[in-house]
Amino acid sequence: MQFSENWLRTMVNPKMNSDELSHLLTMSGLEVEEVEAVAPPFTNIVVGEVLEVAKHPNADRLNVCQVDVKTGTILNIVCGAPNVRVGMKVPCAMAGAVLPPGADGKPFEIKVGQLRGVESQGMLCSARELKLSEDHGGLLELPDDAPVGQNFRDYYQLNDLKFTIKLTPNKADCLSVLGVAREVSALTDTPLKMPVYQVVAANSDEKLPVKISAPDLCGRFAGRVIRGLNAKAETPQWMKRRLERSGQRPISALVDISNYVMLELGRPTHVFDLHKIHGGLDVRWGRKGESLKLLNGNTVEVDEWIGVIADDKEIESLAGIMGGDATAVSLDTTDIYLEAAFWFPNAIQGRARRFNFSTDAAHRFERGVDFASIVEHIERITALIVEICGKPDTKIGVIDDQSVNLPRRDPVTLRTARATKVIGVAFDDQQIAAIFTRLGLQFTQADGVFSVTPPSYRFDIEIEEDLIEEVARVFGFENIPALPPVAASAMRIAPENTRSLFDIRHLLADLDYQEVINFSFVDSAWETDFAANDAPIKLLNPIASQMNVMRSSLIASLVANVRYNINRKAARVRVFEVGAVYSRSSAVQDGPLSVAGYEQPKRVAALAYGATVEEQWGQAARNVDFFDVKADLEAMFAPRTLRFTKASNPALHPGRSASVSLDGQEIGFIGELHPRLQQKYDLPLAPVVFEVDAHALQQRPLPDYVEISKFPAVTRDLALVVKQTVAVQDLLDVFAAEKQTNAACAIIQAIVLFDEYLGKGLETDEKSLAFRFTLQDTQNTLQDDTVDAAMSAVIAAATGKLAARLRA
Repeated sequence: MQFSENWLRTMVNPKMNSDELSHLLTMSGLEVEEVEAVAPPFTNIVVGEVLEVAKHPNADRLNVCQVDVKTGTILNIVCGAPNVRVGMKVPCAMAGAVLPPGADGKPFEIKVGQLRGVESQGMLCSARELKLSEDHGGLLELPDDAPVGQNFRDYYQLNDLKFTIKLTPNKADCLSVLGVAREVSALTDTPLKMPVYQVVAANSDEKLPVKISAPDLCGRFAGRVIRGLNAKAETPQWMKRRLERSGQRPISALVDISNYVMLELGRPTHVFDLHKIHGGLDVRWGRKGESLKLLNGNTVEVDEWIGVIADDKEIESLAGIMGGDATAVSLDTTDIYLEAAFWFPNAIQGRARRFNFSTDAAHRFERGVDFASIVEHIERITALIVEICGKPDTKIGVIDDQSVNLPRRDPVTLRTARATKVIGVAFDDQQIAAIFTRLGLQFTQADGVFSVTPPSYRFDIEIEEDLIEEVARVFGFENIPALPPVAASAMRIAPENTRSLFDIRHLLADLDYQEVINFSFVDSAWETDFAANDAPIKLLNPIASQMNVMRSSLIASLVANVRYNINRKAARVRVFEVGAVYSRSSAVQDGPLSVAGYEQPKRVAALAYGATVEEQWGQAARNVDFFDVKADLEAMFAPRTLRFTKASNPALHPGRSASVSLDGQEIGFIGELHPRLQQKYDLPLAPVVFEVDAHALQQRPLPDYVEISKFPAVTRDLALVVKQTVAVQDLLDVFAAEKQTNAACAIIQAIVLFDEYLGKGLETDEKSLAFRFTLQDTQNTLQDDTVDAAMSAVIAAATGKLAARLRA
């Protein structure tokens, strides 16, 4: 919201300077983003009147002007502007004047000099030369009543500031100068001066037939017919200045007046060209297949979700958003229909965004606009239209006001004790009553309890906390003392067998991965590709069309990170993310950190792409593979042992992926990206990824101290021939089971697979797996018979359970 300080001070003029006013607004919740002068500094420029214009004797494009500036001497000024003429009034820079800096950044000083042999005693100025606008088509022409000789800064009210405030969505009542003035009045206890105007009496009974077919869209609709206007009338300079200093570009009188009242009172209105309306108007929901060409030139398709104003032939306007091109007023318009309405916020919200644009009207209506002052605002805009565009024969119709479904204003209760507790300042009933009175809130009071009826322009007051916020704002956030907490505090020590997500992040960073943080909102195509999820959780109001569902896996976002880096010539990428994923689950109930029907577990995912290490002389270059990432995953879970089982995953290579299990529970997956996805997402190499449950990774066993053996270890190699279908993990499981159940095998300390052989001496469906066993006892030096017994036991178990045989 942008406005002129001078305009604000016409409604409320507290005894404080601009800096103090800016600070006051910011501390009350209306953050002032910028305070900017409406014009750069310049001096010695006055209003001048051109008395004579003659051709320059030595230049075809120059004129010699006689200019009166009421100093007693007529100035001789050489001017090249195409629009200079006798009788016009313009800003005149006299000798010694200093103009705003030019392209070189230096101020420009006006001196008496010779131009093609003719003395020039000053300069006639354009708006661009004074840095008031970019218009350089000619001199800045002033109205005929501009007082000659007056300081131009004073006449044009250039000693003014533009305030830009950043409003939170709940402060829709401050989307106007009047709304901000109300706030300043309440905060400073300064009287509020409402805009004054003379109500224009109706002199015609004409009404345009209007029907409200959708009371859930429009609660109140008012309008009037005005005939016999001069749409070519010039918008007054004072209105143009206020519009420009509010960020609006003056267009034409009728449009400017509508925009002015919107900025002044917060009331968006619309002016229809009456001759372009076919029959009456119908306020209704759109119908599938209908379309409308808007004022901005776009043609949009509407349906039952979009509110419209239609006549007997076609749609004429998008309700509360933008008017149609077909009924737009022009300079040839003589008869208009002036409309103002109350549109329910939830019937406007999201509609403009659907069409990929935003309007001032939609911005206000979707937050809530005063529904009680519609008639008064129509009278205000009527008075301006008649004053600026009216003619002696102008006919003003009566106001047709239809109220069909106004919002209820239910009282909101505030307890003085509750306000004291929340704000931390002792309030009594008298203080709170004074604050509510300054805010213009109607209330009834009992002992320590207030019942407040929100005004029709305050859609942000719904619960007790809203009223507490109002008390705190008017009291002043700066006046609330900063006190240390008085509650008892106790150190809560995390269980020793649990590590934090912060520790897990450090583990991954130590393994040479870099953390990324991605949105939980992803493209629905990602869910299909990487999770085979055809029914993801959809967002009702996505921040972007390509971020319309909640992710059920972290992998897609990591692949996007890799693509981003590859496109910027990064050859090696190692990234990880710790975050929540989302899926439906009927078992989940509502709780402090849960939503019924939706599961939101934390997951840890990582991706490695490119070389295993940065290029160096001491190690041969090699691309990362499944086993590199598997080793990283095992290191994170150590000393607990993971189990990897061949499994299929829509995101992973069918033959180079596995599920990850811990203590019999599946906790995630690991593997190389599927070739189909590698090709689709244009990756030169296949990245290797894993994703596991964060809770499982957070659990860790307490250290178990055991005696270190003083006796030497013994190693034995064992080569077993098994069928190709037998997995290494199956043999390791057999060995582990034998160690647990057979006392002779208790001395086995470690088992490592060190060789796999296929080829000569074996059948085509066989393979040879060679294991190295490390055996050690803590009490005695191992004897050959003890070692042989242990090895015989594991051979027998492998033979009996997996049909293995010793390799000859």
